This record gives sequence, structure tokens and C-alpha cells, in this order.
Amino acid sequence: MVNELEDRIGSIYAPVKGRLSLVERRIRTLSSSNIPNMDTLLDHVLSSGGKRVRAALTLLSSEFYTHDEDYPIIMAAAVELLHLATLIHDDTVDNSDMRRGKATVSNLWGKHIAVLFGDYVFAASATFVCDTYNVRVIRRFSETIMELASGEIIEYFNCYDPTQSREAYNDRIYRKTASLFCTAAETGAILGGAPEDQIQALRSYAHNIGMAFQLVDDLLDIEGDAGELGKPVGNDLLHGVLTLPSIMLLERSPWKSPSDNPIEALFKYRGDSLDEVNQREEKLECVLEMITRLGIIDECSEVIRGYCTRANECLALLPRCPAYDSLSTLASFMLDRTK
Repeated sequence: MVNELEDRIGSIYAPVKGRLSLVERRIRTLSSSNIPNMDTLLDHVLSSGGKRVRAALTLLSSEFYTHDEDYPIIMAAAVELLHLATLIHDDTVDNSDMRRGKATVSNLWGKHIAVLFGDYVFAASATFVCDTYNVRVIRRFSETIMELASGEIIEYFNCYDPTQSREAYNDRIYRKTASLFCTAAETGAILGGAPEDQIQALRSYAHNIGMAFQLVDDLLDIEGDAGELGKPVGNDLLHGVLTLPSIMLLERSPWKSPSDNPIEALFKYRGDSLDEVNQREEKLECVLEMITRLGIIDECSEVIRGYCTRANECLALLPRCPAYDSLSTLASFMLDRTK
């Protein structure tokens, strides 16, 4: 299964494979800063895996017209560094010990170093963007940092709130995830010399792909395998974070009383005592069982399918080329992740 997954990703990335290696090399230039221990920190986060999908999206979106190849490579490195910085900060805020089966920066070196290193990577990504000399790209990148941060703030202040709407959820996952996908495609298209209507088409494509990407992650959190996820199943709910499957459960029907609401019942148990932990695990199991039994998994998959279909429709304006085929295949790949 792993080899099949890698082969599929390899075929999607094929048109930009050589340039992705240049993106990796540019990111690695951060380790030549002569700052003690920076190499160790950078090696740790870069060796933690990740599919570099945002960097690949930047490069693929630049592939439709003749252009200076250096600028999209610089931008793809910036996008990937911004993504890494958000992961470092997210793990710190969430007190996460593991990511993709490896210890987090905050786990190994403490919160102070994690925050400072995340800040350093954020700043490095911004300096890379400046090297594109494109004010529109620089501005969009800055707006994305604001969107990413605001998404995290919104999530924090809405934890353990079972009254959240689906509209609020969609706004949150746009900010936290899809906004960076949009920026990857939009800036790649700008630096690739695409006309404005195609820049907007690629941005819309990426918006749909980014939303689908986060929805797949949220679905896997409900039905995935803990070993493959590198975290407990139902981890979002355990931290008071509502995702689409749990929101769909809350939408199912009015509960006769708050005590009948399985998610409200789960959110009551937040302590560390043995009894609280046992109660929390019991209530979580009940919620997960209800989501599966009521067919919500299939409903979520249909929402994901809708985003992937709309993503492919956005490509209609673009000329056919290997990058077009890769972007189309990427949409299908998102659907396959739910199977």
C-alpha cells in the first residue's frame, strides 16, 4: 500500500520532479546560517516526512507558460517553509509529543526553542518570498500568514463549543489549510506568467483541493488507524475541536436534553484523573460509533467528492499539458485517500 501511494505521488509530481529537488536544496540553505544547533533542528523537521504537496502545487501551477524557472522554485521553498513553521507552532500550542511518528520539536527541545525556531522558519520563508521581487506575491504571502494565524485563534476560542455551525467550520479550515493551498497555486501561476483568468482558475482549483485535503484529514481522524496516523483516533474531539463528521452528528436531530447529546457528554470530561480519562474514552467511543452507524462517513466522503469535482472543473480554462494532467490526477488522489 505504501509503495502504491508513493508511485501515485511520484506520477503526480513527475513534471516538476527535478525542480522539487532544487526546492529541497534551497530550503537546506538555512542550515548554512552558522547558528549553533540550527542544523540539528532543521534536519529534524525536514526528515519528519511530508509529501511537499504545497511546493509541488506551486511548481505545477507555474508550468503552463514559458517563464523564469528560478522564481517559482524560490516561491515553492517559501510555501513549504511556511507550512513547516505552522506545524512547529501547532505542535507547541497543542502540546503534541509526536508528529508522523516522530517526536516534535517541543517534545525534544522544549516549548521555548520550538516557538523561537518556528519564528525563525516563518521569517526565513518571508525572506525567500522577497527574492521573487513581486509585490503582489509578497502581499498575498503576508495575507496568508494572517489567515493561518487567525484560523488557529478561531479554533482555540471555539474549543469544546458544541454549537459551532458548518459555515464557521468551513471558514476555519479555509484559514488553517486551504488558504496556503490557494497561495501556492496563485503565486505559482503569477510567477509562471499565466493570464489573470487562469491565475484565478488555479486559485479556485487550489481552494477546492485544500478544503478536500483538510476534510480527508478530519475524516481519517474519525476512522483511520492510530498507528498510521501517528496519533489517537478521535484526537480532534479529545481536544474539543469539532470537524465535519462531528458537526454532522450534531445536526442530525435535536437532543431531548443536553445529557443526551453525545458530544456535550464527551466535552464534560477534561480532567486528568483516572475516572475522567476512562469516562472520556467511553464517551469518545460512543461518538465514533454513532458517526459510523448513522452513515456520516459516507456523507463526508460525498462532500469531499464535491470539492474534488469542482477542482477539476476549474482546470477547464487551462491549456492541456503534463502539469494539467498532474493537477487533475491530484484531485482524484484526494478522493482515493478516503477509501
